[in-house]
Amino acid sequence: MTSALFDRALVEEATKKSGLVWVGAPGAAAQALWHVWHEGAACVVGDGPGEQPLPGLADGGAAEVTVRGKDKGGRLVSWAARVVELAPRSEAWEAAVAELKGKRLNAPDGEAMTGRWARECRVLRLEPTGAVEPLPDGSLARPPAPTPATTRQPAPAALPRLLLKRRHRP
Repeated sequence: MTSALFDRALVEEATKKSGLVWVGAPGAAAQALWHVWHEGAACVVGDGPGEQPLPGLADGGAAEVTVRGKDKGGRLVSWAARVVELAPRSEAWEAAVAELKGKRLNAPDGEAMTGRWARECRVLRLEPTGAVEPLPDGSLARPPAPTPATTRQPAPAALPRLLLKRRHRP
């Protein structure tokens, strides 16, 4: 009993203090997601234009949440979650969105953001199931996604001379 209460408190405090969690559905790679802790669960919004992707997270499904520390970014705790999709404009949705709205940075549409979320996005609750997972071994790093972006070319040979040239003062 004491261990279960300790695990629950650890999950809640660590997740509240972290602005970013890694969430993965079974068989899928974990994705970094911003969230808010609201009424005993981590709430996330996404899968719409301009919002974070929520790959593999389905209503009623399972997920594993890994919480990182704010200071060093290392893993603090991993916990099992049940995914619950909130119906747009429901009482639970409105309460979760009120919290999420305050944490959303750089929203392109300001106050109209909640209407866009209701039309085009999903709001999910990641509810702890009580199981704290052992921290995984290794880095869990994966290669970056393919992109058309390139690195810049080497600087022209004359550029250092131009930058270091001293101006003469009259």
